[in-house]
Amino acid sequence: MQQRLRRPPAVPLVTIDPHTSVWCFADHLTDDWPRHWTGTKMALYGVVRVDGVAYRFLGGPEFLAQKAEQISLNVAATRTEVVFRCGAVELNVTFTSPLLADDLDLLSRPVTYLTLSAKSLDARQHDIAAYVDMTGEWAINLPHERVFWRLDTAQGLHVASFRSEHQRVLPEAGDHRRIEWGTAFIAVAENEGEAIIGDIDHCRDGFARTGQLTDAELKPAPRKVDYNSDAVAAVMLSLPDDGTPRDVLIAYDDEWSIELMGQHLRPWWRRLENIDPLTMLGEAMRHAPEIRARCAAFDAALVAEAEEAGGSGYADLLALTWRHAIAAHKLAAGPDGNPMFFSKEKFSNGCIATVDVTYPSAPLFLRFNPALLKGMLDPVIAYCASPDWPHPFPAHDLGTYPIANGQTYRDFVKKRGRNENIIETQMPVEEAGNMLILIAALTRADGNANCAAPHWPLLRQWAEYLVQAGFDPGEQLCTDDFSGALGHNVNLSAKAIMGIAGFAQVATALGHAEDAARYRATAETFAEAWLDQAKDSGGTRLAFDQAGSWSLKYNLVWDRLLGLNLFPEAELRREQDFYRGKAEIYGVPLDGRGTLTKPEWMLWAACLTDDAPLLRDWTDRILRYANETPNRVPLSDLYLTESGRKIGFQARSVVGGLYVALLARAWQV
Repeated sequence: MQQRLRRPPAVPLVTIDPHTSVWCFADHLTDDWPRHWTGTKMALYGVVRVDGVAYRFLGGPEFLAQKAEQISLNVAATRTEVVFRCGAVELNVTFTSPLLADDLDLLSRPVTYLTLSAKSLDARQHDIAAYVDMTGEWAINLPHERVFWRLDTAQGLHVASFRSEHQRVLPEAGDHRRIEWGTAFIAVAENEGEAIIGDIDHCRDGFARTGQLTDAELKPAPRKVDYNSDAVAAVMLSLPDDGTPRDVLIAYDDEWSIELMGQHLRPWWRRLENIDPLTMLGEAMRHAPEIRARCAAFDAALVAEAEEAGGSGYADLLALTWRHAIAAHKLAAGPDGNPMFFSKEKFSNGCIATVDVTYPSAPLFLRFNPALLKGMLDPVIAYCASPDWPHPFPAHDLGTYPIANGQTYRDFVKKRGRNENIIETQMPVEEAGNMLILIAALTRADGNANCAAPHWPLLRQWAEYLVQAGFDPGEQLCTDDFSGALGHNVNLSAKAIMGIAGFAQVATALGHAEDAARYRATAETFAEAWLDQAKDSGGTRLAFDQAGSWSLKYNLVWDRLLGLNLFPEAELRREQDFYRGKAEIYGVPLDGRGTLTKPEWMLWAACLTDDAPLLRDWTDRILRYANETPNRVPLSDLYLTESGRKIGFQARSVVGGLYVALLARAWQV
């Protein structure tokens, strides 16, 4: 029987961008406070009063209101739906983050809808009111920081907001960071409720006892964010008992999102001068029913497509990771006015625009909006074409999030004591292969090579680098840098071959027939030699000089996706048959050196050919890991196949790679 997602390792709630990404790390929304993806508490608290009896449905395990009984939880692509029993009433709580890839304005709008609806279970009328609050934790990085607050009535809304005292805009870079500039908002329609800033205990207890909001005992701002004497931004609204939905808006306006080569960039939704946060919130509320309907329709369409590609378990896996993948980025307006999409390498080193993080995430964006992938590549290409980058291969990253002023990875690996030789502390073959494969994939997705034409000399330089250094790479890192440097890496060689052949396709599209023929011939020669030197008993080697070794050759998936046809299908099926014998309870290890695996690489290897049973089997193992891992965090993409324990990474964009079977289906390969 196929695995289904029964217990997400963490449940997405408010998923906007790397700074505002808030999850439930427990089985029930009442068992723990909502938390930032790093694990830091970012409190949301929710109570519903039914005929004078208070039921807590969100956060606040140490508060006295009795818990609502959680009946069901469903994670869809853009929505998390939770149903509670509150006496004689059923309460539906839905978090909707409208991260629709085909609508950049909506995707960039920093709003999550918390939608509440109630239904009578006994055919009687009931008096129902709901209360939701947020703390100043939403507007700070560290707990000693102080906040101001404000109440507004505008655009048909009651709005309460928090803002850090010092407003250090884009102050410093780092991995485990929240945000300390801009403004956090909670809002409700003016004709449906009210908003207040109140003392934490009096406000929460007052509503639970009386059904009223109170600002009694509120001390003046600015105030240190302190659990024992905190202020809360709270809204209250009445709920009909006939299932009519009511929306609470939870939002964050960061005002400035990214520093790129010394220039501050606006979030995409703020690129026009006549927009402000209250106008944005009003627009979000006016169109709430339409947006929620669009999200529901997309969620259903994704399920149908995923079930066709890999079954119901595969649909569950993609639903779990949609918001996860997209909210690991920030969509900003570039210096030329075009969209730029910056990833954060989370729970690792915090790098921004990491090329070998973009590479695994690409299938999601190639399938649903290639413009977002172009928005990831454009700033990297611009940097590599500048005098600031002197090397014949691409950069690894553009800095540390949110500061994109130039690569930081070399300094990072030096500090970890690795050899300071430039080749060993970069990823030259890795990143050259990544960039050329992704440009070829964009050309395939767009039906033209417009993305490549302005950068032809640079792309040709990278292709030539792979010709010279890619077939039998020297000792260097690859994207799996946690495994250390490795010489003669067979999978890295496969990436170089894919990159050279992909470049030949781009050359053809641009009318460079001579280059196309030359690089295609080189790729064919390399592929033949690769098969001769890599084949071992059953599978292919980890390194050309290591007899008896093996590894997942996930990079070869592009031979199928791009229609390169360099490797006979019989050889690829032989490789997959070998992997079947290496499977453990939670998946297939990356190689024979241990039990570490990455779920996106597993599914790429499962898609080397059209092998539906293998895809379903490995999806089942990944879902079993998601259901049973002891690590309650947004799905980690690095874990042990025998125990399901994570090793480091969490909440990273690379889970977009799980969409590889959808991309193969869409491209009809």
